[in-house]
Amino acid sequence: MNSNSNLSYLPENTLKGLKFADSRWQALRNNKLTPPTVITQSQETLNEFDADIIICGGTLGILIATTLQKKGYRIILIEKGKLKGREQEWNISRQELNTFVELDVLSDKELEQAIATEYNPARVSFHKGYELWVQDVLNIGVDPVFLLETLKQKFLEAGGNLLENTPFNSAIIYDNGVLVNAGDTVLKSRLLIDGMGHFSPIVQQARKGEKPDGICLVVGSCAKGYTNNDTGDLIASFTPILNQCQYFWEAFPARDGRTTYLFTYVDTHPDRFSLEFFMEEYLRLLPEYQNIELNKLQFERFLFGFFPAYQNSPLKMPWNRILPIGDSAGGQSPVSFGGFGSMLRHLKRLTLGIDEALNLDILDQNSLSLLQPYQPNISVTWLFQKTMSVEVHQTVFPNQINDLMSGVFRVMDQLGDDVLKPFLQDVIQFPALMKTLPLVNPKLVLPILPKVGVKPLLDWTVHYFNLAIYSGLYPVGKWVKPLTNHLSPQQQYYYHRWLDSWKYGSGGDIN
Repeated sequence: MNSNSNLSYLPENTLKGLKFADSRWQALRNNKLTPPTVITQSQETLNEFDADIIICGGTLGILIATTLQKKGYRIILIEKGKLKGREQEWNISRQELNTFVELDVLSDKELEQAIATEYNPARVSFHKGYELWVQDVLNIGVDPVFLLETLKQKFLEAGGNLLENTPFNSAIIYDNGVLVNAGDTVLKSRLLIDGMGHFSPIVQQARKGEKPDGICLVVGSCAKGYTNNDTGDLIASFTPILNQCQYFWEAFPARDGRTTYLFTYVDTHPDRFSLEFFMEEYLRLLPEYQNIELNKLQFERFLFGFFPAYQNSPLKMPWNRILPIGDSAGGQSPVSFGGFGSMLRHLKRLTLGIDEALNLDILDQNSLSLLQPYQPNISVTWLFQKTMSVEVHQTVFPNQINDLMSGVFRVMDQLGDDVLKPFLQDVIQFPALMKTLPLVNPKLVLPILPKVGVKPLLDWTVHYFNLAIYSGLYPVGKWVKPLTNHLSPQQQYYYHRWLDSWKYGSGGDIN
């Protein structure tokens, strides 16, 4: 490493972690990741079970494990290492956080203890363009260490079984259950939940080596020494397109300093730059972004990663008795990274749906796939991701993305919080979209359309109309619900899943 490189600010073990992540990113770009075979099937039956549900992946798995254990199910949660939260806070809005109280998982007091930081306002700003400030959006920093430790204790107190330092190895799907090989242990359950994230071996096998349709590259740090640490940035840019992508920034006050991220949207073309280069860019531009010299900062930790997104999402498992959750399901939009917010938004829906499926013993792949339904409000965001990215060999006007983003946010700001705030929380609603689109200056949109391509535009049109349909179906579905009491329990399960899909697929879960 060049002694003059800004990467000298990274501790040796952090630099090793960065190089390891980079090797995976390079393998993905060059199509050298071989999907494993960890799931097989048997026509035989199992005689006895150790649990109703085995959940693989503790970080987000503990959320659903705790809610289901409190419902009286026997849950085994396996985690390849120690189940503990990272030091870096998770940023979220209070409405989503209240889900823990609604599900009786945390008390009001415990919820407040889990909040490490809270700030206002947050900025949205674009290079040579529009700037606005918002209140109460992603303005709460949750302490993952406290949150996960509290949930872990609640899970254990309710009778849950936690197996730490127990990696998932493989599973066999039987007619009536699942046999899981984890570490040196063999476990049997009725249902297997995959919460191991984007790079879960189960997900890799199910996707058969399919390349992601989009990638969000992220680098950042938490550091002390900033003079201004009272406000945040939800999305900000101060440069034109560089290295065939648009650089975006986020910043949040943290308990032990200030967290800043640099992120961008790219495809998996082999010529895309490395995470190491992106970290160099982050450290090169950070002084200009925060108006402070690097040597005035005391870096507490560095952050980096790449987050894949697939248009074929949420993932439909090709097997019975396996349900993906969180990042494993790919249920978040392609413009977001990190699954805590998405997982929390769907926690109540998943808890009630899994409870119903287990009670009725309808754990076939078709019934379980209804728990991870198509959501047009997520699918429409693929076009937004496309407009915020540049192909490797495209020639574009340097400030094209900034100008478009600036024009869109100017319109949403003028239309008010009912339009703006859901969008900033990654929730697209048809009325808001219908109001916004006609008001965006055509001069900003028309130059981008040929670069986006015909197929993405046609796909988006289908999702847009489906968003309108779901927005109409949800209130009708709620009105009809009292009339469905005569249906069989199994028919009611299907109806409840359709109602959920209309609600969440139209953005109706956030008011």
